[in-house]
Amino acid sequence: MTNLQTMGRAAKAAARQLAILTTAQKNAALLAIAGELAAQAALVLAENAQDVAAGRAQGLSDALLDRLLLTEERLAGLVADVRRVAELPDPVGEEMDGRVLPNGLRLCKRRIPIGVLGVIYEARPNVTIDIATLCLKTGNAVILRGGRETLRSNLALVRVIQAALAQMGLPPAAVQYIDDPDRALVAELLRLDAYVDMIVPRGGNALHRLCREQSSIPVITGGIGICHVYVDESADLARAVAIVENAKVQRPSVCNALDTLLVHPAVAASFLPRVAAQLAQHGVELRATGRALAILQQSEHGAKVVPAGVDDFDQEWLALILGVRVVDGLDEAIAHIQAHSTEHSDSILTNNWAYASRFVNEINSAAVFVNASTRFNDGGQFGLGAEVAVSTQKLHARGPMGLAELTTYKWVCLGEGQVRV
Repeated sequence: MTNLQTMGRAAKAAARQLAILTTAQKNAALLAIAGELAAQAALVLAENAQDVAAGRAQGLSDALLDRLLLTEERLAGLVADVRRVAELPDPVGEEMDGRVLPNGLRLCKRRIPIGVLGVIYEARPNVTIDIATLCLKTGNAVILRGGRETLRSNLALVRVIQAALAQMGLPPAAVQYIDDPDRALVAELLRLDAYVDMIVPRGGNALHRLCREQSSIPVITGGIGICHVYVDESADLARAVAIVENAKVQRPSVCNALDTLLVHPAVAASFLPRVAAQLAQHGVELRATGRALAILQQSEHGAKVVPAGVDDFDQEWLALILGVRVVDGLDEAIAHIQAHSTEHSDSILTNNWAYASRFVNEINSAAVFVNASTRFNDGGQFGLGAEVAVSTQKLHARGPMGLAELTTYKWVCLGEGQVRV
């Protein structure tokens, strides 16, 4: 039986050991994980194939099956990602805001590990590697709880990680996995405040709500993206078609994929049929309203077009579906995004830099883009190596949570006998 108290104690002890490792020791451990992952690739892929087959038999959607799937190419990418994390600067020990007080005390903030993380996630086994490597680089231990549908894949990956840690003389309990799919263990993990310092949920609204309501541990929420692109009348339309295509179809099952397209009326009649024809090649269904619906229904493009439902502009599709609306300029675009966005990733396509500046100033999402795809809101793409999550909250961390976001700090005060008067 899974005993979370035992796991918590082991994680806390492991975190104390990790916190005092040198950067060289941590990097050596990461390279050992990369090597072991490459060596055990066939085993990991075999376990993943069983998960995918079981998921298909259970009727999982194509989007979920894509999130679950590991291929030789994706696994090679994970190996490369681990090695890239080893190459990144280590934030632990970095000193910030150094100053000398009038009384001669030397004061600074020093980055330190958070301690033990509890991460709850769903059908993406690559997350197991991303989280484990970022935690190890920053001296944090982690307790993982993945979805039922990825159990074989995740257990295989954790065995790889623990074997590499053991080879390097480090505690395997630095990365642990809750292998019992009983949902009651999630609630128990959320109350494990004697050992766990932060909870990171990666899943849908229900999971985030559960964690906020039941956790006695600080929770980092995010990863739910209702993402927008607004095409202004001054936009380069050829470039806009390519950006919208990338944002929607490059990987539609992830949180920074495009959900809603907003278009200025001056370019709607020419732009919408062009972008619809491009998206039709990928089987994208368009949910349109008002003027957008009329334009799309009256033009030849090959895409499936249906009237948008009442709640369609409040959906994170995670699928080949796109909401489309014509808006009367920047004011209405901003108002729509402010009303419907989850403050994850939003973009404006324009050659009017006054409009671009207003958009950046007034849209307070975790990442705001000008003339670029929303798909770039990602730890790897931002040069962070990878991420534990993309946070949309405003405290502790925002956007991709890379290495620096997995640290906190302590004040260090150096004196020469000073006493307070």
